[in-house]
Amino acid sequence: MRTVLAVLAAATLAATGTANANTPQNHACSASVAIDGFSDALDRTTYDGTYVGNLSALAVDRDGKLAALSDRSALFRLDAQGPTGAVTLPGDLDSEGLAVDRDGSRLVTSETEPSVRRYSREGKLLEQLPVPDPLKVTPAGRATANQTFEGLTLLPGGHTLLASMEYALTGDTPGTVRFQTWTRDHGRFRLGAQYAYRTDDPSLGVPEVQATPDGRLLVLERGFEAGVGNTVHLSLADPRHATDTSRVEHLTGQPGVHPMSKTPLADLADCPTLGATARQPQPNPLLDNIEGMAVTGGAPRTLKVLLVSDDNQNPAQTTRLYRLRVRLG
Repeated sequence: MRTVLAVLAAATLAATGTANANTPQNHACSASVAIDGFSDALDRTTYDGTYVGNLSALAVDRDGKLAALSDRSALFRLDAQGPTGAVTLPGDLDSEGLAVDRDGSRLVTSETEPSVRRYSREGKLLEQLPVPDPLKVTPAGRATANQTFEGLTLLPGGHTLLASMEYALTGDTPGTVRFQTWTRDHGRFRLGAQYAYRTDDPSLGVPEVQATPDGRLLVLERGFEAGVGNTVHLSLADPRHATDTSRVEHLTGQPGVHPMSKTPLADLADCPTLGATARQPQPNPLLDNIEGMAVTGGAPRTLKVLLVSDDNQNPAQTTRLYRLRVRLG
């Protein structure tokens, strides 16, 4: 049986025409990013009475198929026919980030407190990871409600877990976002280093982050302006020479504190439209509220990347999957 990734490839090629792998400029968004297609096949669908939307995260499962997470705490399994399973995670969560650990358990962020929890494949809560006090929502910490943990990824080797805050803490310079890590110690994750990341504009937040095979990070930045639409940027960040900011109270550009180095890859508004339509104004009708991202394969320097938009169960938005090729410098 073909995986959902292969099905998406067939669906997008049928809808938008075949992308010539030897001439990626035909679908180029930039010198580093090309779009191979998109699919609206999941839009306005249900599975076993559960709405297949509000999707905020994607992850490749241990068998190569796809896991998809909604911010209403529904965790879906997808294969060649689409959704094949759905579990609802317990607790009062606003689930945003998803990583599949090497044992098949699911690591999930919620921006409610925020939290990082581990669940079994069946949705049973197994563990809750510690969170530094400053990253907690006020009054417990300095984070703003609905602006906390969004992205989640395991770095190569599986020994380090990284979560991205969406926006800056109170007291930090707007546009300076903290990324928190945990390191595996005797099978459990303990608090690790923390790094600063600067968005292209203070109005943009970080909805997702994914590790590359060499330990760098693909970072999505997203914003929205009524009457204009979404801004979606993709960048490459490198935490390897950044300052550990876990003991830095306020990030205000002070000397000696080095954020992650960053290379812009693409403004997705510059992608070809591929015949896409939008239900509300957009700078490019291909765009929507893109929140989820997964690296699905590729060579070390050219990655296959899948994105998904969160429709917020809003009639003006669309659940859309995007297939990208990303060339790393």
